[in-house]
Amino acid sequence: MNLKNYYYYFTSALPVKICEDILSYGKSKQTEMAITGEVNNTINKKQKLTKKNINNIQKKRKSDIVWMDERWIYDAVQPFVHQANREAGWNFDWDWSESCQFTKYGVGQYYGWHCDSWETPYNRPQNVDGTYPADHGKIRKLSVTVSLCEPTEYVGGNLEFDFRNSMDTEWNKGKTTKECVEIRPRGSIVVFPSFVWHRVTPVTKGTRYSLVMWNLGYPFK
Repeated sequence: MNLKNYYYYFTSALPVKICEDILSYGKSKQTEMAITGEVNNTINKKQKLTKKNINNIQKKRKSDIVWMDERWIYDAVQPFVHQANREAGWNFDWDWSESCQFTKYGVGQYYGWHCDSWETPYNRPQNVDGTYPADHGKIRKLSVTVSLCEPTEYVGGNLEFDFRNSMDTEWNKGKTTKECVEIRPRGSIVVFPSFVWHRVTPVTKGTRYSLVMWNLGYPFK
């Protein structure tokens, strides 16, 4: 899909107080090792990851996360998703946000090239009352990254986009790669279609903290 805008940003949009509140809340919780979507879809959540699983995951992604679903966080971020969706000209239909992911990237941690969306919608089991979970039958349409710390607090850890028009995960000639410098200032928010390829380069000094949110809707028609 060709787009006029492959991402849309708001510089220092989230108040420092809210950034501090999210940071404090995230740091107060026990982190877990981040895994990739491919692993999450193929391994039972009750199944313990093997050393081989972990090695394979960390070839692509190495970071620590905390899941958050507090209403006040959605209230702070979702208005920017609606605004970006409108002003960037995407006008995607979406109506649900997944749990937020508070992410910590320490020295040597990173996330390689990936996109957040999948070929098929979520297929969730029916509830006992006959209804389905809110994400059933939906796909990720808009992804959000929020910078929670000052840019002077870490080196590296850059968010980069690759505007490739390909599903080949190994394809990257560098000709379509763009560093998203707009995300560096604290409280900055970047919104982009979930099918856009992106990565976080390795942190070489300090710690990078961010908040990620995925916003869902029924498949494109």
